[in-house]
Amino acid sequence: HVQLVESGGGSVQAGGSLRLSCAASGYTYSSYCMGWFRQAPGKEREGVAAIDSDGSTSYADSVKGLFTISRDNAKNTLYLQLNSLKTEDTAMYYCTKLLGMVITGPISDWGQGTQVTVS
Repeated sequence: HVQLVESGGGSVQAGGSLRLSCAASGYTYSSYCMGWFRQAPGKEREGVAAIDSDGSTSYADSVKGLFTISRDNAKNTLYLQLNSLKTEDTAMYYCTKLLGMVITGPISDWGQGTQVTVS
């Protein structure tokens, strides 16, 4: 079965950086689009970034130029580099297996999430 396990979250000061990772298993990782979502307290879940199997990327306007999504198909791992973090980036970040190259989904699978807190 599909497993997505995120890591790399934590607490950081505004202006700092973090790198999130997602280890994928249980399917042919290299064949699927992948994405990152986030959900802040009291807010709806939002798509942040997506990456196609060939490495093409797409970003939400709010993170364009600040966050970078990447993948290593040899390691079945997805990454999200978060730079110049702001307090409004505080959220639970989720790794997702997408059914198409669209930031907002549809989504077939979710990870358990990793918390990012910016102060």
